[in-house]
Formats: sequence, structure tokens, C-alpha cells
Amino acid sequence: MAAELADRWGLPRERERYRGRLREGRAGAGGPRVALLEPLTLMNDAGRSVGPARGAYRLPLERVLVIHDEIDLPFGEVRTRVGGGLAGHNGLKSLKRELGGSEFARVRVGVGRPDSTDPEIVAAYVLGRFREPADEVAALVGRASDAATAIVAAE
Repeated sequence: MAAELADRWGLPRERERYRGRLREGRAGAGGPRVALLEPLTLMNDAGRSVGPARGAYRLPLERVLVIHDEIDLPFGEVRTRVGGGLAGHNGLKSLKRELGGSEFARVRVGVGRPDSTDPEIVAAYVLGRFREPADEVAALVGRASDAATAIVAAE
């Protein structure tokens, strides 16, 4: 997802900062300035990357956009919102803890839910490879990138 946005927006080469891969620049020709951060922490510790970056950039919480998987949405569905519950998503819990709140913008990318509620099976499902065809995954990444681009352009 980060690579798709970096290509789409024409962002320069990444560098490692804030425990993640960071790219900075304008979101397209004449677009707003952006910093695109892909945490290198474990998913459940994403806040340890995003929190320090937000502090360094002095961003208000509402200017942070998080793109994340969502098992409560069917595969292929993309929704946006600001704030809301964490739905047991450990990465979002980490972000809330390190950012000091959950009122950040989100692009929720539907990955579907496994047939089990066993935490180990659910974890393996969300951390595993997609089972859907590559063209469907690419289309999903494109839709999620469209949603992120629309939010950034509205800023």
C-alpha cells in the first residue's frame, strides 16, 4: 500500500526514520505536503513508530491518516471515517495509546473474516498471504489508495 501511494504521488526514495520507512514530498503535482510512514515495528506496536513521527512533525491528531486492514468488512470493501472504535485491532490500540487518542482519519481495507473466532487462527489469517487472486488484491490496493488520495486532497 505504501509503495502504491509513493508511486502515485511521485514521492522520493524512502529513508529509515521513526522506526519505519519514511517518504516526504507533495502528494502529486501541486498537491499538499505529505509524510508517508510505513512502520517497521510489529503491527501491534505501530504506535511506537507513528507517535514519535507525529511529534516531530507537530501534527494535530486529525491530520494523521491510518490505512489498516479490517476483518469486519468483506474482502474488497473500503470505507473511510474519523475516529471510532478499535474493534479489537491491536495495531489501532497501539496507535491510540501512542497518539493520545483515536480521532485520526482512517481508510479501512476489508480483508474479510476467517471462519473461526480462535485468536490464533484470526492472527494467522490477518498476518498471512491473501487467498484471493492477485488481480483482486491489486484492485483493492488501488481502491484504498484512491480513498487515501481523496482524504489527503481534501486537507
